[in-house]
Amino acid sequence: MEKDEGFMDTLKTVVIAIAIAVVIRTFLFEPFRIPSGSMYPTLYVGDYLFVSKYTYGYSKHSFPFSLPLFDGRIWEDKPQRGDVVVFKFPKDNRTDFIKRIIGMPGDKIKLEKGRVYINGKILEREALEDFVLRDAKGNAERFHQYEETLPEGKKHKIIEISDYEPADDMPEITIPKDNYFVMGDNRDRSDDSRISVGFVPAENLVGKARFLFYSHNDEGAWYLPWTWPKKIRWNRLFDKID
Repeated sequence: MEKDEGFMDTLKTVVIAIAIAVVIRTFLFEPFRIPSGSMYPTLYVGDYLFVSKYTYGYSKHSFPFSLPLFDGRIWEDKPQRGDVVVFKFPKDNRTDFIKRIIGMPGDKIKLEKGRVYINGKILEREALEDFVLRDAKGNAERFHQYEETLPEGKKHKIIEISDYEPADDMPEITIPKDNYFVMGDNRDRSDDSRISVGFVPAENLVGKARFLFYSHNDEGAWYLPWTWPKKIRWNRLFDKID
């Protein structure tokens, strides 16, 4: 009898813990890992971050497996231009993407030779020092780095291989109602609204990227525990995402 009661107590504790985790993940914060380099220099491969689920209200994509409990968003709050957001890829409504919102509903947007124009005005950018990426062997790859200024004054860093890459030109388009135009900060290595992502419906927004809680590189080896501290990017821990 005592063993049965002990088992039931343990089971209740596990169920309660799972329920609390699901509630936090659904309504408050969800962790995400950065698997690609499309958001350099803001986010690195191997960054782990928290996304606030409540910032823009809730849609079916706020729930595990995108359960179709309702259409649209409830308690909706509009994102701001320049927000770094996680969203579901519009073509499958399943894959998580992370990009920066550049265009708002109703905006006219185009690209010419790598420069972004919003409603007929070019986004100013200031050249910074080159951004250098190194692989595990120390090989370096250099990118042109700029600080770009959005219409409302928000500034963020971007990198470019050049202004003559395949996605550096796009004819002017108008962003539909309740949709957003997103781009990666690594402009020449990002699949975003210029390419297969297209416009991102408001319903597909999962949340706003807030801060890093962990980050690692490829320097250490999993089978050599004494090298593990080398893998951690200590200077990036708990960085706020702008």
